[in-house]
Amino acid sequence: MTTLLRSGEAAEKLDITEYQLYAKTREGILPSVRIGRMLRWSDDAINEFIKSGGKGYPGDGWRKEN
Repeated sequence: MTTLLRSGEAAEKLDITEYQLYAKTREGILPSVRIGRMLRWSDDAINEFIKSGGKGYPGDGWRKEN
């Protein structure tokens, strides 16, 4: 059974702030699960993300604003 992490736990595991965690989730970089109004992050998915070296924006790594 997969463990679901709360925002603080997932952010700590990735060594980022909760703000960055939510931003990366909104941008589709980190997968999440919605339970009602709450978001949770799969421990297995976070571990896979770490093993794969993460992923960022295509190109030079800077987000282009419209």
